[in-house]
Amino acid sequence: MPCYKIASFENTDLPLIRKAAATGKPLIISTGMATVAELDETVRAAREAGCKDLILLKCTSSYPSTADDSNLLTIPHMRHLFECEIGLSDHTMGIGVGVASVALGGTVIEKHLTLKRAEGGVDAEFSMEPDEMALLVRETEQAWRSLGRIQYGVIAAESASLKHRRSLYVAKDLDAGEIMTRDNIRSIRPGHGLPPKYLDQLVGRPVSGPVRKGTPVSFDLF
Repeated sequence: MPCYKIASFENTDLPLIRKAAATGKPLIISTGMATVAELDETVRAAREAGCKDLILLKCTSSYPSTADDSNLLTIPHMRHLFECEIGLSDHTMGIGVGVASVALGGTVIEKHLTLKRAEGGVDAEFSMEPDEMALLVRETEQAWRSLGRIQYGVIAAESASLKHRRSLYVAKDLDAGEIMTRDNIRSIRPGHGLPPKYLDQLVGRPVSGPVRKGTPVSFDLF
């Protein structure tokens, strides 16, 4: 989709922002050195002029920039403040900062591209070569897919691993009426018996019938 990109050094030029927003095209604005107050003015100007689709890019205006100066925790804060999509204009080397931005909710990444850094150029030092760009695409997609949802407990892919949990097993042959003790019950793998948390409840109870050593403990043994 055609859009307008406003760079870090023009993001406080409100007449420019209004003119771009009035076209009705989406706006991508790098935040650069802008303060929160300045960004608030920029966002208000864009929306009042008709911008419906706005993306702000967290940006550190040093070339190249470092991971230490990236301050990616600003990304979720900006999303909360301005209620729009937030991304990253990234001038660091490598893909680590870009991947981290996705983990914090970034949905757009801007990176400089060069066919070959060795050939030089104004931005060559911090630009990515095609194979590095492809790696960034793959790994940021992995990061995005890994976010999933809030999840506790067993998912389908983990069900087979339940057998690796410890559970209670009969450790000696028992006759009917024999009392369960800590000598004839053990917490071992696999996890086909009752969970170990029931151990104290079962010790001292008689079994209802004969039980062979190695039987997973269940309540119907009593």
